[in-house]
Amino acid sequence: MYARKVDANQAEIVKVMRKMGASVQSLRKIGQGCPDILVGWRQKLFLFEVKDGSKPPSARELTEDEKRWIAAWRSPVHIITSALEAEAFLLMVKP
Repeated sequence: MYARKVDANQAEIVKVMRKMGASVQSLRKIGQGCPDILVGWRQKLFLFEVKDGSKPPSARELTEDEKRWIAAWRSPVHIITSALEAEAFLLMVKP
């Protein structure tokens, strides 16, 4: 499967994370269910799958490729739906 389009709220989420001082790398071009962004924060790495929180829950479900990728990965993949969730997540990470 090819890289998919970016969720409408991803740019805002990335902007907030970078403003907080996080490093953010888009992984969109990898496709095949790989999460949307890799984030470096407080000497730790996190994978995030971005879903558009303005859409109904059925439109925010993981694709089959995403489910397979996450099931095979041996670390957490965090699903976020807004810049507020992203900010709250980063603030919970201990230095």
